[in-house]
Amino acid sequence: MKPIRVYLAGPEVFLINAKEIGEQKKAVCNKYGFEGVFPLDNEVDTKNKSPKELGLCISEVNEDLIKSCDLVVANLTPFRSPSADVGTAYEIGFAHAIGKKVFAYTNIAAPFTERTVKALGGKVKRDSDGKLRDTQGMFIEEVELTDNLMLDGCIHASTKRLVVEEAPADQLFTYLGGFEKCLSAAREMIKSGLNNKS
Repeated sequence: MKPIRVYLAGPEVFLINAKEIGEQKKAVCNKYGFEGVFPLDNEVDTKNKSPKELGLCISEVNEDLIKSCDLVVANLTPFRSPSADVGTAYEIGFAHAIGKKVFAYTNIAAPFTERTVKALGGKVKRDSDGKLRDTQGMFIEEVELTDNLMLDGCIHASTKRLVVEEAPADQLFTYLGGFEKCLSAAREMIKSGLNNKS
């Protein structure tokens, strides 16, 4: 039987020990009966490529990897902002649009609105229209979701599995508790689907 392939989306690719973390996540996937696919698994030919050409090549390779997988588990832990890594955000939207199941987790429990206000240094105010706004007059989402409503909405429409954890500060991008919960949920969903077909 062909193994179920899981694309491992997230900002871990930027870590100094990215490949090591990728191998750890792949080992956990194996424990749950999945084949983990890390974005750095494919070697990209850098010869005679400009930085722009290389970047576009990596984008194409990652899309092809997602297409080759059955589902995605994404790390939505805020990255360089109050929100998830923008590349990961794109990947889950792309995966959902082509019919892949998307599971996600975050290692920061504070809700999106709270994180946004903190990132703005608290420089926000409640306007006459009742909306919370930043110093440029742009309103701030107050819909009690984990991240931007389009990200939560994508996962809700796909699997309804967005695991929220509070990891130690020094393990924000390496803590795998929520990741394992996603894999467990994926395994149960697949088992349930197989049972429903019998």
